[in-house]
Amino acid sequence: MTVLVVIEHDRGTISPASLEALAAARSIDSDVHALTLGAAADGAVATLAAHGAAVVHQVHDDVLADFGPEAWGEAVAQAARALQPQGVLTCGTDRGNEVMAQAAARLDLPMVANCISFAPGDMSSITRVRWGGSLLEQCSLDASTKLVTVSPHAFEATEAAAAGAVSVLSLSLDPSLARTVVAERVERAAGVTLATAPLVVGGGRGVGSAEAFAPLEELAAALGGVVGCSRAVTNNGWRNHTDQVGQTGTRIAPDLYMACGISGAIQHWVGAMASKKILAINTDPEANMVTKADYAVIGDLHKVVPAITAEIRRRRGS
Repeated sequence: MTVLVVIEHDRGTISPASLEALAAARSIDSDVHALTLGAAADGAVATLAAHGAAVVHQVHDDVLADFGPEAWGEAVAQAARALQPQGVLTCGTDRGNEVMAQAAARLDLPMVANCISFAPGDMSSITRVRWGGSLLEQCSLDASTKLVTVSPHAFEATEAAAAGAVSVLSLSLDPSLARTVVAERVERAAGVTLATAPLVVGGGRGVGSAEAFAPLEELAAALGGVVGCSRAVTNNGWRNHTDQVGQTGTRIAPDLYMACGISGAIQHWVGAMASKKILAINTDPEANMVTKADYAVIGDLHKVVPAITAEIRRRRGS
């Protein structure tokens, strides 16, 4: 039976996590359909087809002109009733979880979040992350239509060409659903983002101050990466919340995560554990981040980080 994937986008820009969700759907069944909400996403058909969408269902309505959790949730609920898939799946981002919760409430069905694997051909047998990533739970979902979200970076967004046939789905959405909608955006500088960067240099309480992040910025710039931080740093007001790595921040999956002065609380580890390799720089050899890292430098980050940057520049002759 069909697995329907709700595609998260922002004014037509597809979230990379949605491509991971399509890969997750393909692990369940080869008959994967995509659902796009709002005319802005119409141009994504080719990308969705390249990632396994046999059919792309498009919904057009004035209330879907921008993201709104109520309107999106109602649209997903109506699409599920109309298409009758075995399950509806989307990415486990803040938006994805909120939309699926809205849909579940409107359909009076249970929802399972943070899934990392499914039994082939059967969305009722699921493995999901629980308790901030400290354990994995094997669960069974008993529902007429399975509603799930996929944990970020649990699946790789690989391509698998499919037909990508377009089907315009006619729904009836009440204009009052537009009462909750994105009102404004803060534009960030162009370039790689924390969620997509191939290298992240993270700083924790051990960095000491907002000004002391300058050497981490220099190292990240030298390696073409970005700077992240722990929750303790944002709590102290040293960095913006958008830089936070963790369960309540951004989940990252870089080729290398350099964790500087970070103890490694479970909430932070949840956000960083999908990294391909982790290098911890810390004075405490027993710190949780050090014991879990692939590599560790036991030393003062204020000496180690500038030394790494200096060596990179020396080797590059700059």
